[in-house]
Amino acid sequence: QQFLPEQSSVKVPQHLTSKPLARSALALLFACSAACTTGSAERAKKQAEARVRQETAMRMWKERCETKAGVKIHRTVDNVDGIFLVKIRPVGINFGDQFKMDDPYGRDATGDTYILNFLKGFYHQRSDDPVVPGKPPREGFKYIEAIDPKDGRRYRYTGRIDQPWLRDKRYGEWVREFVLDKVPATGNRPRYGVTYDDISTHEEREYWIAGSSLRVIDLQTNEVIAERIGYMVDWAQGSQAGARSPWAFAPDNACPGFQWNPNVPVRNAVGEQDSQTLIFVEQVLTPSK
Repeated sequence: QQFLPEQSSVKVPQHLTSKPLARSALALLFACSAACTTGSAERAKKQAEARVRQETAMRMWKERCETKAGVKIHRTVDNVDGIFLVKIRPVGINFGDQFKMDDPYGRDATGDTYILNFLKGFYHQRSDDPVVPGKPPREGFKYIEAIDPKDGRRYRYTGRIDQPWLRDKRYGEWVREFVLDKVPATGNRPRYGVTYDDISTHEEREYWIAGSSLRVIDLQTNEVIAERIGYMVDWAQGSQAGARSPWAFAPDNACPGFQWNPNVPVRNAVGEQDSQTLIFVEQVLTPSK
């Protein structure tokens, strides 16, 4: 009406002002209002349920941190030449499979790189990080033995620095590569072994909590001489928004945490998981010089 002159002779058609049409418009208005109210209620309900789930998950995780998690070292051993890896980490990383029992908390390098991590010189050959007080030594051992799952045989692994330019002049003389050598093992296996297990329950995985056991064992006596029990939780409860990987964010909420220096928190804890097994093992078994 504001566009019509005050004394306009233009008349609004009667059918547009009829009571049935008005009632229909009101009904439509009320329907839209009810739908919006219902939608808001549903969103509020889902948000409340998500908060309850998050609070439950964090409470469960903290309870395990207080009652189960931690490091127990019963005995240490010096001058160890080599160790036996009871299990080798399989190739591939679990980023978001909620119920796959492959020990996401204990995730480390996989395949041959997992073995290389334990060999003397491997870490320092590829890293020039400055020496910082309290930093893990990551020296490594002279050799590693393990069962190859492909053929079930025990092998001995050693590492060495290779200079490929000696064979192939396309390489620069400065190029160095750390090479893994593998031969069938003979004689007795090493006395000390390292193994890991996923100790999560189905209920814990329902709330995106992963539990882990890492043990150092005296294979002569079957004595567990050290064990680390750890738990981590994805606070976002499996959200994959923005291509998010739940098990890659869970290490930010872990006990024990993955930072090697407790006074220096890490921003992205998943980056500290590689070689975490060696860091623990060297607290128990000191490599020979």
